[in-house]
Amino acid sequence: LLATAIGLTSGCSWFSKNSDQDQAELADPTVSAAQLYDEASSAMRRDDYGTAIKKFETLEGRYPFGAYTEQAQLEVAYAYYKYNEPDSAIAAADRYIQIHPQGKNVDYALYIKGLSNMDRGDSLINKIAKPNLAYRDQSILHNAYAAFSELVTRFPDSKYVDDASVRLIKIRNDLAEHEIYVARYYMKRGAWLAAANRAQTALSKYNGSTSTIPALEILISAYKKLGLKTEAADAEQILKATRAANKIPAPKV
Repeated sequence: LLATAIGLTSGCSWFSKNSDQDQAELADPTVSAAQLYDEASSAMRRDDYGTAIKKFETLEGRYPFGAYTEQAQLEVAYAYYKYNEPDSAIAAADRYIQIHPQGKNVDYALYIKGLSNMDRGDSLINKIAKPNLAYRDQSILHNAYAAFSELVTRFPDSKYVDDASVRLIKIRNDLAEHEIYVARYYMKRGAWLAAANRAQTALSKYNGSTSTIPALEILISAYKKLGLKTEAADAEQILKATRAANKIPAPKV
């Protein structure tokens, strides 16, 4: 136990010395931009994102027009993302794009912005509690979608396009599923027109999503409840064709 206590004390002393050294370097105006950048990069490699953020931001504040500044402005966005501070990551990415609209790494900034927005929409509480989609902030997913869409549209040759494209599909499916959840909510309460409108939104806005068949099923039921026989029959034909095209058998009655 004594040896363990001594080891812990020594460890605390080591961390304290390193922290004091870092603070001294941050306060020392003679530390060069190159040194700050190297130390920030080293901190990133050992997953010490808090230290990396401090050094990148010190570099930018002290050398706003230096050779390392643009890269530091970009990498601090990634550091914030890895540090589980998505709001700060988004702000840093936006700032990079605003300062360097023609920068060679705008595609990466958009990618980090999209990832960070997805993290905001999938927080630790959501991962644990798994709340219904109707209670999630859909604007966050819309923001992620906008960032990935801009990346894919503006930079089709970017190495981040493939992953961004996969994430766009997932986000579209999630947004469509939200519409279905709300449509079912309205169906349970007899709000047939509201349910039909939500199902239509899932079909028109998120065409081809994984919620296409559920949306058509809700639409048919809502139309029948509203007495819209022609519209219900048309939707049934579309549902039949959709199932056939995707080789999905009709449910057994």
